[in-house]
Amino acid sequence: MMQSSTLGSTLGSTDATQLRQLLENQYQGSSLKSFKRGQTIALLPQDIWVVYRGVVQLVTLYPSGDEAVLGFAVPLMPFGTPLTVTQPYQAIALTDVDLMRLQMADVEQSPALTQCLLQQMRRRLQQTEALLALASYRRVEERLIHLLDLLTQELGQPSEDGTTRLTARLTHQHLANTIGTTRVTITRLLGQLRDRGYLTLDEHRHLVIRKHLIQQAMGESFIA
Repeated sequence: MMQSSTLGSTLGSTDATQLRQLLENQYQGSSLKSFKRGQTIALLPQDIWVVYRGVVQLVTLYPSGDEAVLGFAVPLMPFGTPLTVTQPYQAIALTDVDLMRLQMADVEQSPALTQCLLQQMRRRLQQTEALLALASYRRVEERLIHLLDLLTQELGQPSEDGTTRLTARLTHQHLANTIGTTRVTITRLLGQLRDRGYLTLDEHRHLVIRKHLIQQAMGESFIA
């Protein structure tokens, strides 16, 4: 069964349900393509990938070779070369993922599929705008706090104890690349947040976040 992103609720569950049904009806004979965590996903000029399971990180590279994170494609979100003008453009599996490949020509011939994909692209646009907005915070700790709040919405799996577990295992370097800082700085700040009870790591090293504490800290300084 497909999972759904928290952000998808802002558009209504009917869009996600309709897209899932369209994919299952029109491409029921197509097999899913699986990628392991850390694998780079091939992007072809006329192919659109739709995430069926897992999380894909979308990145570009600066001339220096450093990565810049463009977003996270979660279940039902499309990505691919026809949907971007960014170069270079890479897609990397953040978790084990199952993807469905669509031909751009097939999408263009199906108004219903085009409409559903457009709704999911709107989700991606909202996410990208939220990531860009992080740059408005001058202090790195502010950017990290707001990023963690965003990640609970995008990648979060709420638990009965009130915590939110991120479904993808993000390294300190992943977080650093997302907010434009160093891995060492992220390690120090996460240590402070952990000491204050804002987050922990589970047995699989996934972040488990106390979202209400993170939201209380937004706009405040947690640095001693």
